[in-house]
Amino acid sequence: MAAWTWRFEKTDGAEVQPAVEPEEFTTQGDAESWIGEYWKDLLAGGADQVRLFEDTTQIYGPMSLKDAQEA
Repeated sequence: MAAWTWRFEKTDGAEVQPAVEPEEFTTQGDAESWIGEYWKDLLAGGADQVRLFEDTTQIYGPMSLKDAQEA
């Protein structure tokens, strides 16, 4: 079964520890719902962008959390 995970980064791509520790998600939808709920906390905690992975395969990213703030 696939595990969906987020990688949290600064604008330059350096990995950072998230302000809110995510679980491992079993579906892409669950992972996206979680980021939709916590992106403000993650941004405030120092993450500028995220990447979504299915196991070790990057699905998309980097996705700016700052862009979400402006939307």
